[in-house]
Amino acid sequence: MLKKRLIPKLQMKMRALGSTTRMVLVTTRQFSDVFDVSDPVSQARIYEAQAADELIFLDLDASSESRGPALDVLRRTAEEIFMPITVGGGVRSVEGFRELLANGADKVSINTGAVEDPHFIDRASRLFGAQSVVLSVDYCKTKDGIYRVFTRGRSVETLLDPVSWAIEGEQRGAGEILLTSIDRDGTRQGLDLELTRLVAESVSIPVITSGGCGAAKHFVEGFLEGKADAVSAGTYFCFKDENPMQTRSQIKNAGIPIRIHS
Repeated sequence: MLKKRLIPKLQMKMRALGSTTRMVLVTTRQFSDVFDVSDPVSQARIYEAQAADELIFLDLDASSESRGPALDVLRRTAEEIFMPITVGGGVRSVEGFRELLANGADKVSINTGAVEDPHFIDRASRLFGAQSVVLSVDYCKTKDGIYRVFTRGRSVETLLDPVSWAIEGEQRGAGEILLTSIDRDGTRQGLDLELTRLVAESVSIPVITSGGCGAAKHFVEGFLEGKADAVSAGTYFCFKDENPMQTRSQIKNAGIPIRIHS
């Protein structure tokens, strides 16, 4: 049986510091309220020491500013840590995809670029392999109670249903789905287990669920009830007095197959 994975999510925004700018680790609440935390590379080193399985870096400004992710943070991180890294934000071309892989990314998360040009998924999978393509699906419920996929943060509502879009993503060659509930992001009220389960039961590729973790039991629920292959969290690990190693032990105690470090 494949081991379940615990994946810290490092969200970043560009901040001006005097005459210079740099990327800062932040947390968000429903993709709108933003709280600065620390340096993303330093935090990545901490997560590696705490036995995280992988890391996800997301540049939150890249799509809205029509630029690619910050390569400097990726290079510095890849030089210092030795675990798989997924990077996303503003990736719209195979050239941008290739650049990230060449600078230390193991996988690339695509969202807005894939929605605007679904054939982008096909091209990336064909050139770099499905194992490197992560389709990021950000979604929330509309006023009518319908799930919709959103892009460019949460500023653009599409007509896409997240389950159908995940299915199409797999058919086009994505090797993994990163599912994020905008409604639950940063609320610490628990994952969207219903939608997670619907996606997990509709595709045969791994599903990473995120958005809403506030207690160790939420990770357990994501694996058992949501049928997720991995759970990713940002706010939980930044502000809770608990780290990936402690959370991992509680997941293991619930009878879930997960890697344990001695």
